[in-house]
Amino acid sequence: MSDSGARVVCTPKAASLIRELKEELGPLLFHQSGGCCEGTAPMCFRQSDFRVGPGDILLGTIEGCPFYIGSGTHRYFANCLLIIDVTGGAVDSFSLEAPRSVRFVTRSRLLGQAQEATAATGRAHG
Repeated sequence: MSDSGARVVCTPKAASLIRELKEELGPLLFHQSGGCCEGTAPMCFRQSDFRVGPGDILLGTIEGCPFYIGSGTHRYFANCLLIIDVTGGAVDSFSLEAPRSVRFVTRSRLLGQAQEATAATGRAHG
């Protein structure tokens, strides 16, 4: 899991699941909202099944999949690195991993000053 300049990354377990889902279902995207239903969980959709809204912000990509975040949630996580992971258990969700009895979860970590500068400029500092 490399996070040099990234604002969103995923664990190896999440990366493996994303690759499986992409192989089975085609191009995917993720959306992190602050909504009432599964608001803290990143949702995985087929790209063709989700319309990005005007308030959504492209935070980055994980395993080649765009990762969007709602503007209100973005303000909340403005100084954080989002780490997408997978956990087991009963799932009641519209997200594509749900039928496998797993779910994506978002963990966060405060960005260091160097990471904040890199994320703000989009460039890596050497």
